Amino acid sequence: MKVFCILSDGRAFKSKSPAMHTAVMKRYGIDGIYVPFAVEADLVGDAVRGIRALSIEGANVTVPYKETVIPYLDRLSEEASEIGAVNTIVRRGSELVGYNTDSGGFCDALKAVGFDLQGKPVMVLGTGGAAKALLHAVFRAKPGRVTLIGRNPDHAARLGAKFGCATMGLDDLRRTGESAALLVNATSASSPEEAPQLAELIRGFRLDGCELVVDLNYGRNQNFWQDMAKAVGASFMDGLPMLAHQARRSFELWTGIAADAGEFLRLLL
Repeated sequence: MKVFCILSDGRAFKSKSPAMHTAVMKRYGIDGIYVPFAVEADLVGDAVRGIRALSIEGANVTVPYKETVIPYLDRLSEEASEIGAVNTIVRRGSELVGYNTDSGGFCDALKAVGFDLQGKPVMVLGTGGAAKALLHAVFRAKPGRVTLIGRNPDHAARLGAKFGCATMGLDDLRRTGESAALLVNATSASSPEEAPQLAELIRGFRLDGCELVVDLNYGRNQNFWQDMAKAVGASFMDGLPMLAHQARRSFELWTGIAADAGEFLRLLL
């Protein structure tokens, strides 16, 4: 039996990835299982080394360890190196190789709903591994102005300098007159319970010319990003389509099988 896994903190047990990947493996006749592992922050290195020691075929990595795992890998793909974050690990013999399928998965999800980024202004909230993958994807699509928004202005400025985009602090969202065709939430907060202050801030935020709001999270009963999209007359997409598309890319890296992203999305929905 082949074993695959997802590495995270306690959020690993809330992920839809184990059920999704296990079902797709069954569909393609692969004798395999995909399991969640909750890892303490100071044991991430041990967890990555365990992939090799236990002959685990591959792993996904999600919040908060997409950057933390990098020093423990043997090498990175060109894309993962450019982004500075890993969401997929492939074991090739004794070697562990880090990839990033978030960037391509995000582009695939936008393409599936017919949204063309070229020449359009974009805002991205967040400065972690997910935000890095999104910025990488966005700039490949030749957008218009790109603005990165972070809780820590200095951190946002450093990441903005890497990708060549403008930056703002969260408090700047109180200003009026901001505009963007696409707004992406790459933070881990989407419900008022998770971030009441951010929820209140977004509730009063009006973004001119917004066509689409994308929240990379999913599974919230109340989602203030979705409420914002409705308030400004924009379409809304949660993180499930991107999850399906990045999962398809990870699955192909692990198995060599080019499955249809629709199979993953049907299982998620």
